Amino acid sequence: MKWKKFTLETTTEAVDFISELFDEIGIEGIEIEDNIPLTESETKGMFIDILPELPPDDGSAKVSFYLDDTYDVPATLNAVKEGLKEISAYVDLGSCNMTSSETEDKDWINNWKQYFKPFTVDDILIKPTWETIPEEHKDKLLIQIDPGTAFGTGQHETTQLCIRALRKYLKQGDKVLDVGTGSGILAITALMLGADKAVGTDLDENAITAAKENTQANAIDPAKFEVYTGNLIDDQAIKDIVGYEDYDVVVANILADVIIPLQAEVPPHLKKGGIFITSGIINMKEQAVKDAFAVNDAFEVIETTYQGEWVSITARKK
Repeated sequence: MKWKKFTLETTTEAVDFISELFDEIGIEGIEIEDNIPLTESETKGMFIDILPELPPDDGSAKVSFYLDDTYDVPATLNAVKEGLKEISAYVDLGSCNMTSSETEDKDWINNWKQYFKPFTVDDILIKPTWETIPEEHKDKLLIQIDPGTAFGTGQHETTQLCIRALRKYLKQGDKVLDVGTGSGILAITALMLGADKAVGTDLDENAITAAKENTQANAIDPAKFEVYTGNLIDDQAIKDIVGYEDYDVVVANILADVIIPLQAEVPPHLKKGGIFITSGIINMKEQAVKDAFAVNDAFEVIETTYQGEWVSITARKK
């Protein structure tokens, strides 16, 4: 199936009116491009550490929509034209120039899989569930991952930093808490390395499904990995479910701006001498994270490691 894409040049003040018009016409799903910076509330919970620098906001915007062959394209475009005429009586629509292009229908959810191939992190082989084990890596510890729509294939530098830290600090029989578990890769790695129990938390309900499916793919007893939806920073119910002074290792591969408040909430859940492994920290935010640890009397930073522009900071509970 082919889709026709139409892009309307307009103004930021007209975007809401145009969006409502398109909804009334029956156009489903639109894209809005402008140079208005996202607010703090809009970026909260997003997996973004560095936002792109935008040019100055000049009040211009682009609104794009897609029509497939189920639409009467000429009739739909005529309805758009008439609707814009009505809106123009009470809001500045700008130039209203419209351009069109054509795109193939693609399976966007699964198309990325062609780029996810087996790879190693030292003596660990991580491979997608749909790939076979490369002959030269059959002697390595195997972890199979299908992230689905959750975050975490293991390819990212931050995940690899955490895996190496788990390999270094995890002991046989440990209990692990994985905050922001995503696909469950770090918790599953911990279990494969000898942990006796893992608990994961995540804000995304898709992570619960992905983590459970990946547990099954690695032939791990489901009773060894519990996953809950919620925020360990400010959700008392999740804090109670997770439990207190119960973990030998806590791992969090999230973002620096999340780790900073999180490090204050982790100590009650760790045993004395327990290890807190963090990553997802871009190098320019390393010092801010270390400053947060420095004023937390519960922790001492014991190691900092680097891969590319990413940083992992590991601390021990005093």
